[in-house]
Amino acid sequence: MAIDIKGPAEIERMRAAGLLAAATLRMASEHIKPGVMTGFLNKLVHEHTLDHGAIPAPLNYNGFPKSVCTSINDVVCHGIPNDKEALREGDIVNVDVTSILDGYHGDTSATFYVGEVSADARRVTEAARRCLDLGIEQVRPGGRIRDIGAAIEDHAHAQGCSVVRDYCGHGIGRIFHTEPQVPHYRFAGRNPRMREGMTFTIEPMINIGTWKVDLMSDDWTVRTRDRMLSAQFEHTLLVTPDGHEILTDWAKLPGSKYDS
Repeated sequence: MAIDIKGPAEIERMRAAGLLAAATLRMASEHIKPGVMTGFLNKLVHEHTLDHGAIPAPLNYNGFPKSVCTSINDVVCHGIPNDKEALREGDIVNVDVTSILDGYHGDTSATFYVGEVSADARRVTEAARRCLDLGIEQVRPGGRIRDIGAAIEDHAHAQGCSVVRDYCGHGIGRIFHTEPQVPHYRFAGRNPRMREGMTFTIEPMINIGTWKVDLMSDDWTVRTRDRMLSAQFEHTLLVTPDGHEILTDWAKLPGSKYDS
């Protein structure tokens, strides 16, 4: 499949979808504390998305049963919210939001501390946060997709962490997951140049132990093979004439129509 290049009208729709996803994630983060059920976070995300004229992309996507992914501690990604699963003091939880607004997707996630966390939890979370930042710094016209993974892998390894290889960033627009694939490590596959108008996610999953993972029997939940901690952060990016724009940046929210 060819890599889609967005025109001005499509970029504006991507901006709106990204901004709504950012607002929804920020809203959900305000409710993260010990005792809160992940099912309640799902309810909040679902209602907030619908209230703003959008659709939660995860719901029924290839059979996924909920409107958001909530991944706790050793769950790498695609954790399924549950009305009986409570956040506990010391947990880390990734909340992954994707909104479809006017036919376009905005995709973002962040890992949050639940109360006071361990030194290892803080180390892997801050490593993942910085990995995303360093990956984003590589986004510019003429750059190579592999530059993103190289920057991420170098920082993760310097922090004594590993990078998940089974899941990657992806092109996004009208379609949830499309070209280009954006691995978060030095890979040997296709290495296209970034071009103005491309939109894709960067979403490094960083583990404190092995990079290897296991898919659980529900066919969605992914856990670290050694059951050690994992953290992830994600943004949707636009390649601009002179660099990049973060379409899911919380800093854009104050004063926007989604700032509520």
